[in-house]
Amino acid sequence: MTAAAFHPKRRKMNALDAASSRSAKRASLESLVQLGATHRVEGSYGTAEALYRQAFSVAVKEFGRDSRQGARVLNDLAVLYKYMGRFSDARRLYRKALFVTKRVCGRNHPELATIYHNLGGLEHARGKYARGEIFARRSVALRKKTFGEDHAEVAADKAALAAILDAQGKRDEAEQLYVQALAVFERAFGPENYEVAVNLNNLAALYHAKRDVEKAEQFYRRALAIKEKILKPNHPDTALTLNNLAVLYKSVGRFSDAEPLYCRAVAIFEETLGLDHPHVIACRDNYARLLNRSNSAQ
Repeated sequence: MTAAAFHPKRRKMNALDAASSRSAKRASLESLVQLGATHRVEGSYGTAEALYRQAFSVAVKEFGRDSRQGARVLNDLAVLYKYMGRFSDARRLYRKALFVTKRVCGRNHPELATIYHNLGGLEHARGKYARGEIFARRSVALRKKTFGEDHAEVAADKAALAAILDAQGKRDEAEQLYVQALAVFERAFGPENYEVAVNLNNLAALYHAKRDVEKAEQFYRRALAIKEKILKPNHPDTALTLNNLAVLYKSVGRFSDAEPLYCRAVAIFEETLGLDHPHVIACRDNYARLLNRSNSAQ
């Protein structure tokens, strides 16, 4: 006599099980995204790209290619590509994220403000300032409608808009927005926060353009001190402020102060970004001009 085969019944997934499964999938996806962001902030761009790509694969598998979760990852990957100087790739991914988010969430959802903010930043990096201003103003208006005037995310949108206005010579409005944003950042995050440092750097650049050398140096120095404290020693963001301060010193004839700053900035940029990145090319050019000028003066 043979024993009958025993086939266990599969337990049907109830609503609580399904919710738990979705929560676990979102947590897994979020951990990949956060890890990617950590590596991006630290300047480890290759590792960050691999993590974001893995996160997008998870989002597509679990939530669908045109899901809200996938759009968020595409936005984050586009941010990374902008930092890497891969502007065409960044623009393509931002556009895809914008299309999906509008379709899934509606045309007035606050997540759109994040993508508009980033599109504005990309156009700023590409030198397309008027186009960037359109996106930046959309982000400010949409986020203010959601969070009110004094929210930190609104301040970040204002700071991004200010940078674009500054690049177009609209410096009075830009200064006003920078000062508003800085006050919100310092109140929300304290005086030694990354957002504070970025805003100080940008304010310094504005004062340099307005030929207020004393204020420009003060703000660059404050920004540099914060970045050197909270970022890795060879972080490209630190090199950005080193370059900017060197440009200021060179513009007023303080060549001996500018040279070591350029030297540090070039070394950091080349190590972290590679030889063909726009920051590397611009900083090397600045340094070469300084050396040529110093040699001519001898």
